[in-house]
Amino acid sequence: MKPLSLSRPDAGSYPDDAMSRRLALAELKERWTLLGLTLPGFALVLLVLAVPLAWLGWMSFLDDGGAFTLANYVRLLKPVYTNSLLTTFQIAFCVTLACVLLGYPLAYLLSQVPERTGQVLMALVLLPFWTSVLVRTYAWLVLLQRQGIINNTMLDLGLIDQPLSLVNNFFGTTVGMVHVMLPFLVLPLYDKMKNIDPQLMSAAANCGASPAQAFRQVFLRLSLPGLASGVTLVFVLSLGFYLTPALLGGGKVAMWSMKISDTISLFGNWGAASALGVTLLIVTLLMLWGLRRVFGIKGGY
Repeated sequence: MKPLSLSRPDAGSYPDDAMSRRLALAELKERWTLLGLTLPGFALVLLVLAVPLAWLGWMSFLDDGGAFTLANYVRLLKPVYTNSLLTTFQIAFCVTLACVLLGYPLAYLLSQVPERTGQVLMALVLLPFWTSVLVRTYAWLVLLQRQGIINNTMLDLGLIDQPLSLVNNFFGTTVGMVHVMLPFLVLPLYDKMKNIDPQLMSAAANCGASPAQAFRQVFLRLSLPGLASGVTLVFVLSLGFYLTPALLGGGKVAMWSMKISDTISLFGNWGAASALGVTLLIVTLLMLWGLRRVFGIKGGY
């Protein structure tokens, strides 16, 4: 009887080593090609973003004579700066909340109406982008002043006995900023809502869910990524807003951006202004991290 022999399987059932090497080299070449294509963009980002930020951080530790100091950051502990930072975040939070309360129903309406009607409504949403922020801010200044249209109308209707203080305060600043920031929340939210399959709501209803339950458990959850993008965009832009608070605040609303401008234009202290900018950047990054944790999004916006 012949001894048993372990026969080698057909070579065709195993990947060819040469072919594997060629595929690996082709994949490596493709990666290097993609890296080469991204280098110009990476260099541009490094030039216009990373380098100025590094310079800003370096300047924040220098005094007027160019010596290393921590005085620029110690100065930020004064009440005038801490109160300004608190006011900045209060306004940013109020503006973001108002945009959510106004923008979510508006985006939902835009996503549910017929396409032609939605296009008309979307044009109205985008209309403020065609007008300068300065013009819109002055328009609100005219509307909200003590002798403005709003106060005069309420006086004529007998709703109030004397003009209300609607401008040169926190309220006027918030109203003007909400008008500017609202489209920035509606657009990403509308894009996400438009891509939600309407049949999912019908499926939830067929499973016994009420309209409110179907909306909360299906539509709202699926729209959260768009809401997170809009909230992040509005909140971050509000933190650095300058023109509208400067005009509608009437000097009574001191935001952090205004402190940076005053530090440079009035005192010429680049070190202190840099410390203000670095502090705002760090706090903003911490807030973004907090927003990501709240919305539970792991892969970014």
